[in-house]
Amino acid sequence: MNILVTGANGQLGNEMRIVSQKSTDRYFFTDVAELDITDADAVEKMVADNDIKVIVNCAAYTNVDKAEDEEELAELLNARAVANLALSMQRHDGLLVHVSTDYVFGGNRNNTPCREEEPANPTGIYGITKLHGEQAITASGCHYLIIRTAWLYSEFGKNFLKTMLSLTATKPQLKVVFDQVGTPTYAYDLAAAIYDIVEHRKYEGKDGIYHYSNEGVCSWFDFTRMIARYAGNTQCDVQPCHSDEFPSKVVRPSYSVLDKTKIKQTFGIRIPYWTDSLEACLKNMSI
Repeated sequence: MNILVTGANGQLGNEMRIVSQKSTDRYFFTDVAELDITDADAVEKMVADNDIKVIVNCAAYTNVDKAEDEEELAELLNARAVANLALSMQRHDGLLVHVSTDYVFGGNRNNTPCREEEPANPTGIYGITKLHGEQAITASGCHYLIIRTAWLYSEFGKNFLKTMLSLTATKPQLKVVFDQVGTPTYAYDLAAAIYDIVEHRKYEGKDGIYHYSNEGVCSWFDFTRMIARYAGNTQCDVQPCHSDEFPSKVVRPSYSVLDKTKIKQTFGIRIPYWTDSLEACLKNMSI
């Protein structure tokens, strides 16, 4: 089977390259230089010419703050480009695996993990455009798995883990918000889950929205403390602070823990605990 991975130079895309190395399926890894997914004709040509049966879409506009000033670009990448992928899969009776975000729940105020059927209520352009992408998929009539995730990090690209590794290694003191709670997600773990579903054809007849993040709950403050501890950056005094000490154009979710019951039960997936995955990632970075 031929599988297309878009956004292959990002965090998740790079992890997909790693987990798929032993597959007997044929993977096509593309980023914007190889395939512009905002071009519907280019997408259709790629799918038709290579008999693509599954698309794993790792491409997205992810700069939460900048999206407030670049709404058109965010909408193009997070919604219209996604519609192109979905419509092509619909025409070829294929499957679209699309990665979405906890930010679709940005305005919800509760202290219980978010389930898939909970009404979306995004507060910023990023969350709104990601929700539009989800809606484009469901409207297309294609077979799909929408997987919402949160707090993604990895060895690749720019992310919170790398920023905090640098800051805790160079700053004598650091303030990090403690009133935003969620779960860090190692991109390798998410890639491995997607690979398992696709490789073993577990997706057949299982169209729908699913949630995936690592197990457990923490704040950004807790996450930073563990990063510093595992990296041996103990000279930095990491202190908790409130979100309003760091003004932002976007109201970030105060509690965005995702309920993973559905994806675990449907596909038989075992999800690692967040500190175990953090330790594994740092080991892969040789830290």
